[in-house]
This record gives sequence, structure tokens and C-alpha cells, in this order.
Amino acid sequence: MRNGSVKLKRQDAPLPTAWERVELARHPQRPYTLDYLQMAFSDFLELHGDRLFGDDAAIVGGLATLDTRTVMVIGHQKGRDTKENVLRRFGMARPEGYRKALRLMRHAEKFGVPVITLIDIPGADPSLVAEERGQAFAIAENLQAMSQLRVPIVSAIVGEGGSGGALAIGVGDQVLMLENAIYSVISPEGCAAILWKDSSQAARAAEELRLTAKDLKHEGIVDQVIDEPKGGAQNSYDEAARLLDVVLSARLAESSTHSVEERLTRRYQKLRHLGKWGTSDASLT
Repeated sequence: MRNGSVKLKRQDAPLPTAWERVELARHPQRPYTLDYLQMAFSDFLELHGDRLFGDDAAIVGGLATLDTRTVMVIGHQKGRDTKENVLRRFGMARPEGYRKALRLMRHAEKFGVPVITLIDIPGADPSLVAEERGQAFAIAENLQAMSQLRVPIVSAIVGEGGSGGALAIGVGDQVLMLENAIYSVISPEGCAAILWKDSSQAARAAEELRLTAKDLKHEGIVDQVIDEPKGGAQNSYDEAARLLDVVLSARLAESSTHSVEERLTRRYQKLRHLGKWGTSDASLT
């Protein structure tokens, strides 16, 4: 059990606003990938490096056991203190991180091992060195490869799901989302700065972006919303891991019943039907 600073709401209190969900998704004591690997999985063996440049600590991955089944788990990893966040860059992956993820996914495909990804990233690293090493190409290569991967893929957004940095390991047969996680093409602050030239209107932007799990389930972007402990996942790591474990196991079992051809067809159709198109709302002007 770990307690955070977010206050629990009364039983009869209204549901959190979109901005309150953003704050919960970013909570510094929220469980990260390595926490879930310790509690929802067993026998984790971490694998390192992209075999091209180096190892990116912002993405961790390796073989693990979910219930009784061997899986390849890949996820973003943030830090708990200043030193670790410098190492992991708050989970903002660079090209070598995405290439490591791709190497592990192809390794899983070779041996018929399902892939599980845990997404928690504010956005891909925007630094000059990341761009020089091919950030956009690394993300695009992952999108293409995951759409064609022959083994089951289940993705879960457990915290922040920021833009292409999240999508680069988020193409799956099933896409799940924790109750207080967020998933968006841009941060609320960035959206507010672009639309209204005022990043202080981030709370308004959060509402307009429809970035909550409930909104995204309604739009068909995610397949299932996973409950969290009362007040947020940071209030009970054990319970958060248990709830994630149950849904991951069920969804992986479901995906595993499909043939390879059916799985790839369903994945393609899922991607093709994401999102809705239309003119912008007058309230945005």
C-alpha cells in the first residue's frame, strides 16, 4: 500500500473531471511498469539494448509469466527521484528504446510468445539527439511492424498515453485503459497553447480533448476500461496490479483463440475504424 497526496472523494461526490484524471495519471506515486511486473507478473527477465546504438532506460522489457503463460512485456518506465528521472527521462523514449521494443517483439514472434505492452509516457523524447537518431522513423517502423505481428498483442494504458510516443507500442488486438489513465494526441497544456495561446487553459483543453478512459471507450479507441482502487492506483499497488492482471489474462486468452489470419484482419480493421471525422466545434474558437 502506498499513499499519495490526491484526496479521496466522498462516496456521493461527483466523478473526477478530465483535468483531475490528468493529475491522477501523472501522480508521482502511481505504479509504473516495473511495479506491475513485480506484482502482476512473475519470473521477469529483463532484456536490454537495440543492437544498433544502445539501451534506453525509458523503455523496459523482457520475458515474464502471466498466470502460467510466458509473455513478452514491454513498457515505459518513469523515475521515482531526480537521479532516476534523469536516467529514464520521465519515460520519454528515444529511437533506441523503440528499436529495443521492436527487437523484443520480433523475438516474441519468432518463438510464438504473446506480447503485452504497458503505456505510460507524456510523449516521445523531443530532443535534438533523438531526432538525429531517427525518432520519427523508429515510431513509424514500430507501427508497421506491430500491425503485422503474428502473435497476440494486448496493450494497456496505465498512466499517460502521449501521442506517437504511446502509439509506438500501442497497436494491439486489444487496447485497455486504466480508469484514471489518459490518452491523447497532445498534452492539455500543448493543446491550450496552440488553440488559445494560453497554456493556463489546460483544464479546458483536457475536457475538449476527450482524453479520459470513459470518453475513449465511448469512441471505440479502447476496448475496456479497467477499474482502479478508490482514489487512484497510487493508493493500493496490490489492488491495482490485481485488477490489471485479471483483465490482461482474460483479454490475452480471448485474442489467443483467433487464428493468425483472423487476428491480423481484426487488428487491421480495428486500426482503420479508429476515430471520427468532422468539422471543429464552434466552442473551440
